[in-house]
Amino acid sequence: MSRSPGATVGGQAVLEGVMMRAPSGWAVAVRRADGVIEAKSHELPRLSSRSKLARIPFVRGVMVLVESLTLGFRALSWSAQKAGDEEEEITRVQAISTMSVAIVIALALFIFAPVFAANFLKRYLADSSIGFVILDGVIRLGLIVLYVWAISRSREIQRVFQYHGAEHKTIHAYENGAPLEVGPIQSYSPRHPRCGTSFLIIVGMVAFVVFLALAPLAFVWQALGRVFLIPVIAGLSYEVLKTAADRSWMAWASRPGIWLQAITTREPSDDQVEVAVTSLLAALTEGERAEVEQRGPIAAAALAAEYDLPEAADG
Repeated sequence: MSRSPGATVGGQAVLEGVMMRAPSGWAVAVRRADGVIEAKSHELPRLSSRSKLARIPFVRGVMVLVESLTLGFRALSWSAQKAGDEEEEITRVQAISTMSVAIVIALALFIFAPVFAANFLKRYLADSSIGFVILDGVIRLGLIVLYVWAISRSREIQRVFQYHGAEHKTIHAYENGAPLEVGPIQSYSPRHPRCGTSFLIIVGMVAFVVFLALAPLAFVWQALGRVFLIPVIAGLSYEVLKTAADRSWMAWASRPGIWLQAITTREPSDDQVEVAVTSLLAALTEGERAEVEQRGPIAAAALAAEYDLPEAADG
């Protein structure tokens, strides 16, 4: 059975679980310390149905990115609580504070560090405006790959990367109309072209092209321009990612990100796939779940999980 048009979902690995974002809602599922899978879902229609701005190309990319970051922090908070790492869920103020710190660190590491390093090195390697932009771009992409590789050394992160692979495999199966049983799901690749890892690499490539326009400017304006142009780069990158996933002639743009997923994804265990299926089922509407049931068997552990489904929309 082929998937219906637009039946795409996204997701994110969390602590001992997976978050899934479907067209009409999102959910997070975690395997608790007692071995039981618990899932919590929220109704949340597509951003494009809630805001006219979200239908405008380039603008929608920024809005989707902000919403994805917000949902990601909420999912991580809940998963930390259920997995036993936190006594209580992170408050809204704590989430905003954490996000703010993360943004500052990202700006320092991936924006200012490359630009200052390139400004220092250009006098030795390529003392020109274009040379400066090339150095800046190479250093930025290098830092992204180095950062991902460094965190992948952690055992805890490697387990998260296994859940990342379970998320991708489950999404592949769902979008291809396959039964949501562990066996069929495990046959799919743990890499996916719409992954956030691919988005990071595309951001680096798009940034290089955009920053070429700043090449004639003085160093201080080039540095500031890299901050002020972040929304532009995010919007452009989203359109490239979306087109690369949907159009074969643009598939090349996703390949570097898919290569990097060799680091950010791991082959999941069967019990991790069960958690991913649970999260997906919780994110779907009743009609979408009925369609999944018609495909064939569903992972038994997912059907036996504890579900906290919404009675009304919440956002």
